[in-house]
Amino acid sequence: MSDVNSRITGIVGDSDVVLFMKGTPLFPQCGFSSRAIAILDHCGVAYESVDVLQDMEIRQGIKGFSDWPTIPQLYVKGEFVGGSDIMMEMFEAGELQQLMDEKQVAKAEG
Repeated sequence: MSDVNSRITGIVGDSDVVLFMKGTPLFPQCGFSSRAIAILDHCGVAYESVDVLQDMEIRQGIKGFSDWPTIPQLYVKGEFVGGSDIMMEMFEAGELQQLMDEKQVAKAEG
């Protein structure tokens, strides 16, 4: 396993929900990342984010890690869920909230 893959494995394993995105939750740097943050906030779950713009190794490595060509990418309990389009489809169908509940993801504080 490459060094970047082991770093990504560690990041994904450290939190119930991880969003690899462009920018930060407060300052997303693309519309897709902004939409992904809005969806997670609406679900009311605690999540970590990784700004791929700050780490080119992660930015390229995550695409191979998930075999998914675009960012953002959502992981729940170590499993790849998808990008913002899949998140939106799942959210609109009630499936994303159901997944979070089934996986017993921690709720956001505040």
